[in-house]
Amino acid sequence: MDERAPRHEGDAGAHDLRALPTRRRRTLITLGLLRAAATSAVLVALYYVLPLDRFSVSSLVLVLAVGLVGFGAMSYWEVRSIVRSRFPGIRGIQALATLVPFFLLLFSSTYFALSDREPSTFSENLSRTDALYFTVSTFATVGFGDIVARTDAVRLLVSGQILLDLVVLGLGIRVLLGAVQKGRSGGA
Repeated sequence: MDERAPRHEGDAGAHDLRALPTRRRRTLITLGLLRAAATSAVLVALYYVLPLDRFSVSSLVLVLAVGLVGFGAMSYWEVRSIVRSRFPGIRGIQALATLVPFFLLLFSSTYFALSDREPSTFSENLSRTDALYFTVSTFATVGFGDIVARTDAVRLLVSGQILLDLVVLGLGIRVLLGAVQKGRSGGA
């Protein structure tokens, strides 16, 4: 599947899945969803196997900052890829399957490493699964309250995540949807 093949003038509907035969459309959608699922699975697997307990607290701040800059760069690249894609809807799903897990796992990694280095930062020592659970419940704004940030620095970090969550949910999804619409209208 070469979804980024260049479009040709007069190739009306080349980037519209509805213009394809049903079997080809289903194949492209299935392959796109499989790629999205595989990307998410690889990111989660990396989260569980990378040695996250080797960072000092000061290096965690640097890693988080670099990760957030990387997230911004990835977001920019993904939007450009969506607009240029022959099938921007599929590419948009793949972008979400990369960006959202990366964002969540970046914070989960930070919380896990902080808890490992400074156990008093949270109401309990966090396993990787606990850190992921805390990050996802914060992202989803449900915050069950079973895990709580205890130090001012970590409360500020969690507050920063909450604000970035709002940006990712509001602006980020709007930008990705806009890129899909622009890609569908042929606007590279």
